[in-house]
Parts: sequence; structure tokens; C-alpha cells
Amino acid sequence: MIKKLMAYAMIVFSTTAIAQQSTSSPYSFYGLGSLKFKGTVENQSMGGISVYSDSIHVNLRNPASYAGSNLSFYNNESRPIKFSIGTTFSNTKIETSSASDKYGNFSIDYLALALPINKFGFGFGIIPYSSVGYSLQSRNENNDLTFRYRGDGGINRVFLGFGYQLLKGLKVGVDTHYNFGNITNTSIAFGYNDQGEMLQYQSRDDRRSDLGGFSFNFGVILDQKISESLDLTASFTYTPQSEISSKNKNQFSTIAIDANQVEFVQSTYEIDLQAINLDNTNLVLPSKISFGAGIGKPRKWFLGFDYTLLEASKFSNRFVEIENSTFEDASSVSIGGFFIPKYDSFSSYWKRIVFRTGARFENTGLVVNNESIDEFGISFGLGLPVGRLFSNANIGFEWGRRGTTNANLVEENFYNINLSLSLNERWFEKRKFN
Repeated sequence: MIKKLMAYAMIVFSTTAIAQQSTSSPYSFYGLGSLKFKGTVENQSMGGISVYSDSIHVNLRNPASYAGSNLSFYNNESRPIKFSIGTTFSNTKIETSSASDKYGNFSIDYLALALPINKFGFGFGIIPYSSVGYSLQSRNENNDLTFRYRGDGGINRVFLGFGYQLLKGLKVGVDTHYNFGNITNTSIAFGYNDQGEMLQYQSRDDRRSDLGGFSFNFGVILDQKISESLDLTASFTYTPQSEISSKNKNQFSTIAIDANQVEFVQSTYEIDLQAINLDNTNLVLPSKISFGAGIGKPRKWFLGFDYTLLEASKFSNRFVEIENSTFEDASSVSIGGFFIPKYDSFSSYWKRIVFRTGARFENTGLVVNNESIDEFGISFGLGLPVGRLFSNANIGFEWGRRGTTNANLVEENFYNINLSLSLNERWFEKRKFN
């Protein structure tokens, strides 16, 4: 069954992941776009904490989670194969000091498989890194349209991870990422004659970057029993700074725009980027450190926190430079947990449901018009048992706020509805009879 589901999910993902626009945020205008991946639906429903990991869910933020001991209720023979796919529907209201608007987006967020082999474990799949999707315009003091901007694309990440249990309660791991994608940025400059009438033809600047390169993520998880019923968990991940290559193209076009805003190209001029040493550039993916700790009663409840520091000040792009914006080091704090009334109840389905909640506070690292862009979110979620072998469907809801209306900027109030399937199956079973 799991093989059929994987094949179907791969088809769905491959046909939609490249074309999807998973954000319409004006803040994706800057840098490499909005950084997207905040963990699985289970992580996001607990405020984004990644310190917790278990034997039936995929934790894609710490590769040490792929490893572990065989399970006693499988006669110490194995752990389950774990397959997970997650989606998000997002609805956002954007506000300035004088106007407001709404938009919605749907995206497939991740597709992953974790494969255990004794104390080893492997994981592979695809997740997003960043997303670009904006449509903006600016006007002068006479309310005349002066510029129109739009962009789309982003960076996706294929990963292959490896984990190993060094000692009882101590696991380590590493993920290898291949980052790929493209980003297009278009700007149109509008001209007017002396009478204030818009000219027949306008100038359009089209820029495209095709991106590719490797990065790594290292992780450690420590589980320690501190009493008969309580476990203490600590985790640490480190992503070193890396570079991805950017192959760039730039065109200037003269266009006409009709009443339906359809653009007709009259002439096009290709910029010789090689002459100015911009045809091939390198972009920095900054280093990131994350650590967390938590306490809980196994299969009953858990409460933990995460802290993440991202060297976003290293973001730069010589090919697309934007005035009035810079990057500073970013940070985030998450707190959350879960509660299960009775995980092994046979008489009540509702007692086996996992209840999750959490909150996160984030400085995104983006500074526009000398204003730091911060983000805040509160989340809730349910883990609903389905099928056998502890498979479950996960539903999450997050409400949050990003940005500010100060300094002529945009404040975004959003809610996300997250859905995922976390499926488990045994592939390696010892024969009991010949």
C-alpha cells in the first residue's frame, strides 16, 4: 500500500512542485525570497519545535532522527518504514496605512521517506527552501503609476540523510542537500509626456537566475531518562555556510500594454552580462545553528523549546540589488508540545488522538526602510490515527502576523491550514515459519 501511495505522491509532486507559487508575500521581493520550510505538519503544530522525535514520524529538521533502536513491540526486529507528505493552504490579508488586500496559496511542502536498518537510518525526499511570488507597484506624488514589479520561482531542496545511534539515547546524523530552482524578476518603468499622459510604449527589465548547489546539515539528539516516567530530550543542528551558483540572463524590452493589462513586446535587447562579469555569480546560503530541549512522559505528553540563529546578514545578490533593504542576522524561538489521553486505548478512538499546540517568535533578518521584519505565530493541531501500525493523518492550524505598517511597509495577517499523512509499514520481517 505504501508503495502505491509513494508512487502517486511522486507523480503529484513532480507535476506541481516546479510550477507552484507557494507565496504571494511582498516580502518575497527581497533576497532569495521567503524562507519556507518550518518542519513537518507535526513540528509546525507545536510552534515549529524540532527537538522532539519518535519512531513513527519523520523529523526533517534533524538527520539524527533517522537512527534508533529496534522496537520492543516488533520483537526487537525493526522499526517501521516512515513515509510522509505535507501540504499547506494559506490565506493572507495584507494591509498598508491606506489600503488592504487578500490572497490565498496552496503548496505541497514536503515528500519524504525514512528507512531504518538496525541502528542506522536513512532519509530522502524533497522540501522547499525559499519561494518568490509577488506583484507590486509604486506611484508618485500625483498618484501616477511609475513602476510595476513581479516575480516568481524559488529554491527547492532534494536531500539524502544518514543517521546512526552511537550509544543508547545518543544519535547523530547528516543531511546532504542539492538546492535547485530559478527566480525571475520583472520590472516595468512607466513614462509620461509633458501633459501627464502615459506614453504608448514602456520599458521592461526581465531578469532570470537559474540556481544550483550543495549544502549540508549535521544533527545530534540526546534522550535521557531522568525518572521512572520522565524523559529529557536535547537536540542540536548545524548547517555550515555554503554557496550556490547562479546563471543569469537579463533582457530589456520595449512593450505596449492594452486596457486588459496584456503586454505586447515591440523590441528586445539582450544584455551582455559576461562583459560586466554578471553572467555567473555565486550566492551565499548562510550558516544556521539550532538547539532545543524538552521534557515529557513517553507516549503521553511532551513540552519543549527550540532556538535558531541564522546568519542572514550574509545574504547578497549582485545581480539583483534593491535599495532601502539590507539583511541582519535572524533568530527564532519556538515553544510547544503535545498531549495524548491514552495512546493504546482500544475502547475509544478519541483517546488516541494527539493534541498539539505551540507558538513561535521570529526575526526574519530582513530590514526594509530601516524596519526589521518580524513574524509571530500561534499553532494548534491534531494527529488522527488511521490504518494500522500507528499511521496517522495530521491537521494543523496556524494564525500569525508578519511585517509592519510603519515606514510605508506592509503588515500581513495570515492563517495556514496544514495537512499531512504520516504512514508506517514494515518491510523487514523475520519469517516465523518455513
